[in-house]
Amino acid sequence: MTNLPAWLEPVRAGAAEVTGDDLTRFLPPDDADPRRGAVLMLFTGDDEESGGLLLTERAHHMRSHPGQVSFPGGSIDPGESPVEAALREAEEETGLDPAGVEVFGELPDLYLPPSNFAVTPVLGWWETPSPVRVVDPDEVHAIHLVPVSELLQPDHRIGVRHPSGWVGPAFLIGPDRDVILWGFTAGVITRLFEYLGWATPWDDYEVRDLPSYMLQGVPRRTTDETTGTSGPPTRLER
Repeated sequence: MTNLPAWLEPVRAGAAEVTGDDLTRFLPPDDADPRRGAVLMLFTGDDEESGGLLLTERAHHMRSHPGQVSFPGGSIDPGESPVEAALREAEEETGLDPAGVEVFGELPDLYLPPSNFAVTPVLGWWETPSPVRVVDPDEVHAIHLVPVSELLQPDHRIGVRHPSGWVGPAFLIGPDRDVILWGFTAGVITRLFEYLGWATPWDDYEVRDLPSYMLQGVPRRTTDETTGTSGPPTRLER
């Protein structure tokens, strides 16, 4: 990858070596026939100081995961590769020009048991940024460009408690740090940054209950889609 910035070389190298067990406690079972999906983990910036991630915030009225912040992505259509699906979904959600994205790797498939999805995170660098916007307000509430440096700062990191009792890692993002990034996406970011040696320990962070607007249509007892656990944990799950 001749154009990839030096600060992303550890990410490229790590993606080539990391295993599913390094990123999650739940992998697609051998006898499963999961639905396939892909997400775009799109890095921005030419160096550590300007580095960021492109994320979307789901519409708050949706029955499934309302208000949840995530990587752009969705189902893989018949005949598509994970890369093609991730770029298509990112364009549909944010209006970005896929031609400006340099794909430099993929992470192992990660399994979401409740929805029976095997998701491939596609790694990209936004070599030529293009304007982005909320294309469909019925699906996307907002688009966030989050500095990677903020995701590594202790004052941007918390734990969140689901009504089931599950506690997991989360990040406070946005200019006012009032948007919670949690769940699958926070789990992937946390585990990958830990694998790369970028993260600090998660042991003593403030734990908050999830806001009520993020619980619409969600059963009170659930299996965590990042770790595959259910019920109250004895420590901060990640």
